Amino acid sequence: MTRSIRLVVMTALFFAVPGTAAAEEVSVSELVADSAALSGLDVTVEGEFVGDYGFRDDGWMWTQLNGDDYVFAPIGDGGEPTGGNTGVGVRLPLELGEGLDPPGGYRNRGPIVRVTGIWKHHDPARQGESYLDVTSLTVAQPGRPIDQDSQWTAMLIGLGFLAGSLVLRRTLRDH
Repeated sequence: MTRSIRLVVMTALFFAVPGTAAAEEVSVSELVADSAALSGLDVTVEGEFVGDYGFRDDGWMWTQLNGDDYVFAPIGDGGEPTGGNTGVGVRLPLELGEGLDPPGGYRNRGPIVRVTGIWKHHDPARQGESYLDVTSLTVAQPGRPIDQDSQWTAMLIGLGFLAGSLVLRRTLRDH
């Protein structure tokens, strides 16, 4: 077989074998907006695990993957409010979830991950749930506490107003 024919055959085999094509890079917002069109495709998404980890007896872990501006600029770290949260459900084998930092919340940022898997739009096997069925996971940044420097001045002013209102209430009641 000549070299050029061999190259054509190898290229055709590469694209004919399932799972050998590169996953399509998409954002969480694209998954939400084009959910039906992306159904069944192998996709790679980056975001933060948030909320809670649901460990199931069937060997799977469920969680939420957020992909909005707050992933890289949490408000607690000085990020600006830029709208709502955007997230999708993810299901991954328990072994991929072992050792992950806690998911994000008000006091901590969860791990920033790159996950690859099959997007399931309204999966009939899961009562119509839409989610990413994860096959690989890479931690891009570990989770960490969010530095919430307290607003002591605002809290003291608030306590002052509260104390003043209690004194005023008592004074008005006594007269």
